[in-house]
Amino acid sequence: MTEEFWSDIENYKVYISTLVKEEIEAASSQIREEMMKLIKDFNLLEINSETEELADYYIEKEIFPEKYRSDALHVAVAVVNEIKYILSWNFKHIVKVKTRKMVNLSNEILGFQNIEIIAPPEL
Repeated sequence: MTEEFWSDIENYKVYISTLVKEEIEAASSQIREEMMKLIKDFNLLEINSETEELADYYIEKEIFPEKYRSDALHVAVAVVNEIKYILSWNFKHIVKVKTRKMVNLSNEILGFQNIEIIAPPEL
C-alpha cells in the first residue's frame, strides 16, 4: 500500500510540516537521505503559536496523550492551515474513529474547519 501511495503522489498537492522534516532529519542516515529526496518538492508548513495552542487544546481534551504531543501538532498544523486531508500510517493515535470524531468536534467548537484524517489507501 505504501509503494502504491508513493507511486501516485505526483497527482496531489502535498504539504508537510516543519515537524515532519525534523523527524526525518533525526532518522538514520540511509532512511533520512531517501526520505529527504521524497519530500524535496513538498510544500512546507510552519508550526506557530496558533498550532501550538490547538495542539495543547487537543491534549487538554485528552484526544492525544501529552507524551504524543507531536501527533497533536501534526493534526493542528494541518487544521490551522486549512488542509482538507491528513494522511497517516499512525493507527494508534491519529487514524482512528475516536480521534477523527473528537478532533472535528473540537474544531467546530473552536471555529476551525473539519479535517479528514485518513490512511493512504482511503485517499
